[in-house]
Amino acid sequence: MTARAASTVLVGRQPELARLREALGRARAGDPVTVLVGGEAGVGKTRLLEEFGAHATGAGARLLIGQCLELGEAGLPFAPFAAALRDVLRHDGPAAFAGYEAEFARLLPELARVPAGAAAPTGLPVSDTPRGYLFDLVADLFRRIAEERPLVLLIEDLHWADRSTRDLIGFLVRAARATRLLLVCTYRTDELHRGHPLRPFLAELDRARGVDRIELGRLDRDGTAAILADLLGAEPVARAVDDVHGRTQGNPFFIEELAAAGDPVGCAVLPETLRDLLLARVDRLPEPAQRVLRIAAAGGTRFAHQLLAEVAGLPEAELEDALRAAVAGQLVVADPDGDYEFRHALFREAVHDDLLPGEHARLHARYAAAIEAQPHLVAAGRAPAEIAHHWYAAHDHPRALIAARAAAGAAADRYAYAEQSRLLERVLELWELVPDAADRLGMDHLRVLEETLAAATTAGDYNRALTLTRAGLAEVDTAAEPLRAAGLLHRRGRLLALLGKSDGTAEVGEAYRLVAGVPDTSERVRLLADIAAHLVKIDPGQAAAVADEAMAAAEAVGEDVALLPTRIALICRTDQAPDLGLSELRRAEALARATGNAPALVSALVYLSDVLYELGRYAESEEAAEAGVSEARRVGISRSTGAYLLSNRAEALIALGRWDEADAACAEAARIDPPGVSGLHWLQLRAGLRLARAHPAADELVGRALAFLARPYLWPNHRLPLRELRIEAALAADDKVAALAASRAALADERLVDLPREGWPVLSAVARAAALVGDAALAAEASAVAAVLPARYPAELAHAAQVTAILTGVEFDADTPGAPAEQSGAAIERRGGPAQRPGAALPAWRAAVAQWRAVGQPYPLGRALLALAEAAAAAGERDEVAGAVREAAEIAARLGAAPLGEQAATLARRVGLRGAGRPGPDLLTSREQEVLRLVAEGHSNSRIAERLFISPKTASVHVSRIIAKLDVTNRVEAAALAHRLGLLDPTPPAAPAQRRGR
Repeated sequence: MTARAASTVLVGRQPELARLREALGRARAGDPVTVLVGGEAGVGKTRLLEEFGAHATGAGARLLIGQCLELGEAGLPFAPFAAALRDVLRHDGPAAFAGYEAEFARLLPELARVPAGAAAPTGLPVSDTPRGYLFDLVADLFRRIAEERPLVLLIEDLHWADRSTRDLIGFLVRAARATRLLLVCTYRTDELHRGHPLRPFLAELDRARGVDRIELGRLDRDGTAAILADLLGAEPVARAVDDVHGRTQGNPFFIEELAAAGDPVGCAVLPETLRDLLLARVDRLPEPAQRVLRIAAAGGTRFAHQLLAEVAGLPEAELEDALRAAVAGQLVVADPDGDYEFRHALFREAVHDDLLPGEHARLHARYAAAIEAQPHLVAAGRAPAEIAHHWYAAHDHPRALIAARAAAGAAADRYAYAEQSRLLERVLELWELVPDAADRLGMDHLRVLEETLAAATTAGDYNRALTLTRAGLAEVDTAAEPLRAAGLLHRRGRLLALLGKSDGTAEVGEAYRLVAGVPDTSERVRLLADIAAHLVKIDPGQAAAVADEAMAAAEAVGEDVALLPTRIALICRTDQAPDLGLSELRRAEALARATGNAPALVSALVYLSDVLYELGRYAESEEAAEAGVSEARRVGISRSTGAYLLSNRAEALIALGRWDEADAACAEAARIDPPGVSGLHWLQLRAGLRLARAHPAADELVGRALAFLARPYLWPNHRLPLRELRIEAALAADDKVAALAASRAALADERLVDLPREGWPVLSAVARAAALVGDAALAAEASAVAAVLPARYPAELAHAAQVTAILTGVEFDADTPGAPAEQSGAAIERRGGPAQRPGAALPAWRAAVAQWRAVGQPYPLGRALLALAEAAAAAGERDEVAGAVREAAEIAARLGAAPLGEQAATLARRVGLRGAGRPGPDLLTSREQEVLRLVAEGHSNSRIAERLFISPKTASVHVSRIIAKLDVTNRVEAAALAHRLGLLDPTPPAAPAQRRGR
């Protein structure tokens, strides 16, 4: 009786398979899902995916498979995606990539040869090369495939994934929101040591919506028995099951190997360790086959016949005989492309680990030499990474140094900046082992540090980049090379600000001090411009002074165009009322176009869209931002400056009431995933949008955005909108305590009065909180700030009008602090106005509505209309109530602002309006109005019963009905609402005098 090498039945995985099928169903319905399948080596992840893949294919889904290579962090970037795209090319032909062959050739060199040393586009810094564009193209290709039928993308062995592969996976998780894509990734849990880079990546994915985890555990004894029965073709004896289960602890792969390598009955004489088990299978092969397997193991899990032949140096017939024996022994599998692969990576690992030290070094050196001589022996684009890996494994430090440097350049050409950074880190590691490293590379150690710093920054690894700046500053000779030191200091200050650790002024200030005494050169001009641009948000006056110096130096050396981005920034940070320097911006845009300065043009469009928004020209702002998005994508800087353009466009679309388009723009920004605080604007906008729509994921987005407040430093224009968001979130949750705390924190912000654009929305939110809670002290504080906060532009004027209207209508209960009740004039008296009567705020709200109508923002207009309706109801202006409620309801329906629509419907019920806001019968009967009046006077049910000559039970029933009809929670709220909406009969029967101050 002989055992098969692998089981043909899926044992003990029915729940996991059901979860995968359910995930496919969700993807088919248009809700993209990512499933992470984890488990130790050999636990059955691949077997589960094979079963599921067959099911998915049978159900009409398209299946693409990719596998990460063992080369890992220093290996071939995007390897699994290259394999998946190669399958697309094989089945769909080049037409699938039509129009983008050159871009996809970065992943799939078969489409078009790209020179290994090709430079980034002319004029673009390394940090602006278009990796985000490449990601967009991959996502769009998968989207197009998924439009025809659901797409299942299986990526195996994520623990070996390079950084770029992980980044692209993370991008797809965010990018696939509108596609029928199911992404399934497997990884080995026993590979994830404490410092493994996959650990934080998995933790990050866990926070994303639509990501599920499946952990495959070991089989129980019955599962072991089922696998053995299938492998052996007969029911195994109990002792064999106990022995195998005890040795394998239910690992399916180990079970298969025990059954195949030993006595199929009891396995009593099998080796104790898995390596011995695996090598026992190898030892059964003829010696020539074993020798070939050892050679093949040094080349990786997958190897090409021609490369193996070159390295082995054997006659073709002898090599083929050896491979035939390995295939027959089911240790190696041949694929249709003519390559070979170890049946399981653990086989290769065991054979490779069994190599003698000298043998290990010699084989890797032969692989490196063979690939150097004939790069076509490996898949297109793999040669630099393979050469670097093999020379490093061969311990040939000089060659490994040079190869790692070359591979880093090739990685940059493929937009794999994380791999470039990792390979440059290897160069730094090998530098100490190669005495003449500087001569071999033609650069000094500090230059390698600077290149690594640039690559890490481009890859978004800001923390590592920050560490590298410290290392560079420790090495640079400040006296001998002040510009070099200043450049490192400026980078450090910028990184500190991007990470929210500090404003970076100390570092930038020291950089400026170093630059000040250096003669004018192009390098000095650019550095001065960078310093000025950094200071713009912190100290506009100092920024202007530095920029003037830079401009004078630029004129001396002929580098004037280099200052365009800084000039543009300064235009928008100085007082250029009334148009904020719009004409200067237009001229800067034209100059950037004329000179072909793409980064300056994108910067101009960022600021242009921003200024147009502030001027209330929202449609023009959206058009400028959209043009900037296209330009940023064209030149490959979508993930840096282009991210601001996306959020600027979303902001303009929100103002225009085109909320679905705004959400799509935010989603696009999320797919780009800008690093550090540069990704805050879109997050804050989308969180606010989802709050206004009562989206189920609103709380999650709000939490992510507000987490930025915990950072030691945020630029004020980032911080203040978060303070507004915190208040709005508390108001949406009806958490009055949190709303008050957030309001007081906002008023305590020292920069509130300096930034009207961000300050007025914050103040409006504070005023709403004060009105809701009835906090006169908070209203007075808001009033004091409103008195000094300037309002020059349309949205600011509208917010000012709304704040005024709110503060003239603040209500609170002097006897019960915090409980809404009758009107108090305390707040408005502090502003110099009269105490209010019900309905006295009507003129102020009319002014606020008129201002918002002129501005053209529908959502704040809808809010103001509801407040106007309440004031009109209190004043008895029923026709005005009906019109305002109807218009607010229409706005809410058009925007999908469910809470606003519910508030409109509730108000309509309370004031007795029928559908569409038409006047109708009063909500309360005459008897209920009498009861409500007595409730407002503070009478108990028993006292109400005495006054109205009814039973206490009947009085209680009336009170309960009133509370239900008014949609309030208690008697106090019912009384307050009655006063605010004028629901009480103006000519009540005789009753005790009304108490003042309620």
